[in-house]
Amino acid sequence: MTDTPTQLFIGGAWVDAADGATMPVDDPATGEILCHVADAGPKDARLAEEAAVQAQQEWARTAPRARSEILRRAYEIILDRVDELAHLMTSEMGKPLAEARGEVAYAAEFFRWFSEEAVRIDGGGGILPDGRNRMLLSRRPVGPCLLITPWNFPLAMGTRKIGPAIAAGCTMILKPAPQTPLSSLALAAILKEAGLPDGVLNVVTTSRAGEMCEPLLRGGRIRKLSFTGSTQVGRILLAQSADAVVRTSMELGGNAPFIVFDDADLDVAVDGAMLAKMRNMGEACTAANRFFVHSSVADEFGRRLAERMGALVVGPGTRDGVDVGPLIDRTGRAKVEELVADAVERGAEVLVGGRTPEGPGSFYPPTVLAGVDPESRLMDTEIFGPVAPILTFDDEDEVVRRANDTPWGLVGYVFTEGLERALRVSERLEVGMVGLNTGLVSNPAAPFGGVKQSGLGREGGRVGIEEFLEYQYLAVPVR
Repeated sequence: MTDTPTQLFIGGAWVDAADGATMPVDDPATGEILCHVADAGPKDARLAEEAAVQAQQEWARTAPRARSEILRRAYEIILDRVDELAHLMTSEMGKPLAEARGEVAYAAEFFRWFSEEAVRIDGGGGILPDGRNRMLLSRRPVGPCLLITPWNFPLAMGTRKIGPAIAAGCTMILKPAPQTPLSSLALAAILKEAGLPDGVLNVVTTSRAGEMCEPLLRGGRIRKLSFTGSTQVGRILLAQSADAVVRTSMELGGNAPFIVFDDADLDVAVDGAMLAKMRNMGEACTAANRFFVHSSVADEFGRRLAERMGALVVGPGTRDGVDVGPLIDRTGRAKVEELVADAVERGAEVLVGGRTPEGPGSFYPPTVLAGVDPESRLMDTEIFGPVAPILTFDDEDEVVRRANDTPWGLVGYVFTEGLERALRVSERLEVGMVGLNTGLVSNPAAPFGGVKQSGLGREGGRVGIEEFLEYQYLAVPVR
């Protein structure tokens, strides 16, 4: 940990919090403190805002190729340090090293993708219909941004927001989750090494998010908010953004349905379930939350899934052979415990797991529940843990209705061998993304985001940079 920055990164310099405050970073596998980092307050937020505002004009004028090459260099540096960054991530949030290495590679891809998009920002033009004016369209950076990232994918959520902001010519303030500040601070150091000018990226770690973010959003100088987190917090930030009409994009909660039809290949469906449920110990907004399995195959699917889940090795993420690390903290584990207990009280059968292990850390075993009552709390709550609740269905219309019966609409998973059914059901699901016979939808080249209360806008893909650009229309008389 000695080489990882622990100060705020403002205006290209590493600085302590103005009031000298620090906050602990815990290891969820042991409950012990890894280190302390600077705990920013309102004064630090104003300094970061000033740095971003002062750097905006010059950064916007920087050649697209220069922005592209900074991102490309950062991409290469990240790939050179996969093991170092993976160990850092595992230490602060718990995921097994193999999975952490995968996230580091995934995070780097956002920088490579947006390094290529930086040089493809275009506009348009032509004669207007009345023939009096020519229309010239150009794209401009939206301006200084506030980027707020969660703890579950601390490196990838940073690059997914920072990448398009840099490519578009925006300056930014990054506020990472207080549980996982170290990955973001390491990322800031990498971008500085890659040649990012001072003030373009400012990183403020804080346990006082409300005190810091609200003045920024209401102040009128921040022109863009990009937030990944809970729907509850997203609503608060939307309200705070309203006064200054801050442009917002939000990736919020999920309640993903995982639908297995009677004609599904069960080997494929179980493989997909393991991916969709167990990525990051189930602590993902894309995690399968509600398993709807046709009654004719439900017993067999449940048996196979329980067998696979029960074979996973639980332990500290740094230990060889571990498949499932700890949950982020005791609060997160307590929530999972309460949801499972409620389902069992309502008649659910525990096929595997369901008992909290003794000892240190925030561990919870992979758990499969069968015969789940639809009124169970975990049906309308984002579980954020390694729990797969199985319900049965008999009719396509019925399962689509139940799958859509939620305020969220991020992702859905459909398993069937019938092409017409696959397309029909996918089109009927009220979600922004569908995994068809696959449990993994995330890709830097694809637009990520949801509908309903799962968010606004999209990240990644060709449209990801659009969230950081504005159009300017120039009318030129035809003479």
